[in-house]
Amino acid sequence: MSAPRFYPWHEEAAHAWLGQEQRRRFAHAWLIHGLAGIGKVEFARAAAASLLCESPQDGMACGHCPACTWYASGNHPDFRRVRPEAVALAEGQAEEGDAEEEATDADGKKAGKRAPSREIRIEQIRALESWANTGTHRGGLRVVVLYPAEALNTISANGLLKILEEPPPQTVFLLVSDAPDRLLPTLVSRCRRLPLGTPAPGPALAWLEEQGIQDEAAQLAAAGGAPVAAWRRAEAGVPPRAPWLDTFAAALAQGKPPDLGQIVDALDKIPAAEWIDALQRLATDVALAQAGIGARYFPELAPHSAKIGERAERGRVAELSRWLTRQRRIADHPLNARLFAQDVLAQASAACLGRRPARAAQA
Repeated sequence: MSAPRFYPWHEEAAHAWLGQEQRRRFAHAWLIHGLAGIGKVEFARAAAASLLCESPQDGMACGHCPACTWYASGNHPDFRRVRPEAVALAEGQAEEGDAEEEATDADGKKAGKRAPSREIRIEQIRALESWANTGTHRGGLRVVVLYPAEALNTISANGLLKILEEPPPQTVFLLVSDAPDRLLPTLVSRCRRLPLGTPAPGPALAWLEEQGIQDEAAQLAAAGGAPVAAWRRAEAGVPPRAPWLDTFAAALAQGKPPDLGQIVDALDKIPAAEWIDALQRLATDVALAQAGIGARYFPELAPHSAKIGERAERGRVAELSRWLTRQRRIADHPLNARLFAQDVLAQASAACLGRRPARAAQA
């Protein structure tokens, strides 16, 4: 684990939050929330380093004391990260307990490897209880960084709530969430909220340029203004706009049904959540055009979005956005991927062309 640092657009908020005056009134649990892809997890990790530091400078981690050295190496005894196994493996930083385990059937017999969980499990929360109820190794704070908080299931959320209702001494919980409205309300009520805003384009573009990202303005727009998400897209080789989306939008702008078979072929190896996300962003740009506002995600497609918006009914576009959100939730489990793509594209086309929608495969 490398020593974490605050992103440039978070430094001012971090100094204000972690300053000496604030630390005297520091809450035991914080909910750090904001737009996905702005670096909230990195913010929480850098905050944890600062809270554990034994010689903080203006509230920030010094980077040189024993606590900072241990934290940077991933060995600080007073720090815990709690996240789903699938997230840990995706980060390439699987820790003890993150690896796949043997699954068992109803009779207790081994049934092969269990897939990494996408949820934060109750066992992970229970492990915190014994750890948090012992003395700190360095005589300072203990810090827990938990993300994404919406990965808590009902059982684990209630387990965490029980801990926060009677918080252990000298322990700070930093919960990170993209969608706090999806969390247990009673859990949210036990936390102080720390909203992180979307960074201004200037600092975000400057940072992307420093990372060597090409076409940084288009990448930032495609990511909705979230620079870390833009960087990850670019590093993964994802273009700001996929060619299939250009084809799809161009046909709709001309009032013609797109060649869905050709587009479905192009989507064959693209994760469903990814191309549905692109459709959602296009629908948002169309809605913005209808409101007389410039495109947020695909500025280069603004002429197409405007023409689509002139033809489509506002109510249909709004309903399309909601429908696409529902489809995204089930995108990982379609019975037939090609039929699923065909149906979603047909629904989107019908809404944008002002035609009667075909039957939805899954509502």
